[in-house]
Amino acid sequence: MARLLQITLIAILFAIAALSHASEEILVIVNKDNQITELSQRELIDLYMGRSQQFPNGRYVIRIDQLPDSKIREAFYRSLVDKSVTQVNAYWARLLFTGRASPPVVVTDDKLVIKTVSENRNTIGYITADQLDNSVKVIMRVE
Repeated sequence: MARLLQITLIAILFAIAALSHASEEILVIVNKDNQITELSQRELIDLYMGRSQQFPNGRYVIRIDQLPDSKIREAFYRSLVDKSVTQVNAYWARLLFTGRASPPVVVTDDKLVIKTVSENRNTIGYITADQLDNSVKVIMRVE
């Protein structure tokens, strides 16, 4: 009986972990009218780390970021470049000092990312999968 209870509890924990992972999946989104349908990992890194100011098709890009203390921003940069938000902020401070690039525009949450991207053709942002609606287009899933 105790063994069955242990197995049941383990199964429940795995199910909860799987559900929580699915809801925390990060999606990279663009405006529905944007011609971009996908980006490589390298292209996304180049955009979000200031190495490129344009989509692969040559159009200028407006990058949208989330609040520095948000869990999604931490997860996004950990997955993207294996750096903490603090490390990314230090990187941007150096770039700003040299005048080589400007950091992404910061908005407060997923809903504002979606609103901003849906209203501006040349924007890119990232959200949690559970916030996705049909007003934007997904071009990448961040692992």
